[in-house]
Amino acid sequence: MHISEGILSTQALAAGWAVAGVGTAVGLKKLNPDKIVRVAFSSSVFFLASLINVRLGPSSTHLSLIAPMGLILGWSAFPAVMVALILQALLFQFGGLIVLGVNTVDVAVPALAAYFLFAGPICRSRGPIASVLGFIAGALAVLLCAVGVEIFLRGTDANLSDIADTVFIAHIPLALIEGAITAFMVAYMKRAAPELLMGVDH
Repeated sequence: MHISEGILSTQALAAGWAVAGVGTAVGLKKLNPDKIVRVAFSSSVFFLASLINVRLGPSSTHLSLIAPMGLILGWSAFPAVMVALILQALLFQFGGLIVLGVNTVDVAVPALAAYFLFAGPICRSRGPIASVLGFIAGALAVLLCAVGVEIFLRGTDANLSDIADTVFIAHIPLALIEGAITAFMVAYMKRAAPELLMGVDH
C-alpha cells in the first residue's frame, strides 16, 4: 500500500497532496480534543500493523486495519494516517515524504468510506449482522486502497498497468484477512465499547 518514491508523475503527486491536505485539515477541525488519545492509539496500531511489508514492484502490501481505524476515527483517520506514514518514511524508509500525500489518500479515503458506509448500520444492527457488516467493511476498505494504488499508477504511466493489476490481485487475500479481523473487532467493540464506533468527532 506504500507507493515508492520516483514512480508517480508530478500531477499524481500534486493531486495526492491536495486531497490529503484537505482531508487532514477537516480531520483536525472535527477532532474532539477529549478523544485525541483514540487518534494516537489508532495511528500507533496502523504504524505497527503495516511494518511488515511485502514488496510488489513499485508498491507493497501489508496488514493495515483500515476499516477499524475509519470506524473509530471518522475524518480524523487522515491526520492519524499521515503521522504514521511520516514516521515510517523517516524511520524505516517506507514510501517516502514526497509520496506522503498519495499514500495518505490511499489509506485514509478507504478508512473514511468505511466510516460513512458502515458506522451507522453497524451501530444500529444486532447480533451477527454487525460482524457481517464489519467483514464487508474490512474487505472493501482494502480493495478500495488497492484501487487507489491502481489509479495513481495507471494515471502516471500506462506501462504500469500490469503492475497495477498485480497489486490489486495481491490485495484480494489480504482483503479477506482484514475482513475477518474487522468482523472480530466490531463484535468485540459492540459488546465492550459501542461508543468507539461513532468516530472521534462526536
